[in-house]
Amino acid sequence: MTSRNSKRFAASGRAAGLVLAGMLFLGSGLTARAQSADARSRNGLEGTWRVQVTVSDCETGAVLRTFPALFAFAKGGTVTNTTAGQFPALFTPGFGVWRHSEGHTYSAVSEAFVFSPAGAWIQTHRLTRVITVDGDEFTDKVALEIFDTSGNLIVTGCGTSVATRFK
Repeated sequence: MTSRNSKRFAASGRAAGLVLAGMLFLGSGLTARAQSADARSRNGLEGTWRVQVTVSDCETGAVLRTFPALFAFAKGGTVTNTTAGQFPALFTPGFGVWRHSEGHTYSAVSEAFVFSPAGAWIQTHRLTRVITVDGDEFTDKVALEIFDTSGNLIVTGCGTSVATRFK
């Protein structure tokens, strides 16, 4: 490996370490009540879900588009998701945290990175969800925030989802 490649590898390792540390920090305070005491569903939100996402105009409520997604809510309070709503070569899977709020209600926050066709990171999408579980189904309200690479909020959006537990 050349010296320049060694420096690049070391720099990418440091960046990956910072991302991992940030993910651990975000999850540290939200995991204590991750599992639900909900008697109607033995797993509460925990598990994998088939989700149908509907993006809507925040002002009028008009439906802009719908697409499927998969969400995995893990024991301990982490969430991973992937979607058919974005071109996969330009959009990473989402990673985040979830927690039980009260009763049948949960909250989740996840982020994914968006890239240009040339491969440059151009945005971060943050999805904040309020989820209501009813047995093996859930509904949610979604708030989308899109940030530029400097962390400036550039666009917001709205949506809802319906989901069924993956069996």
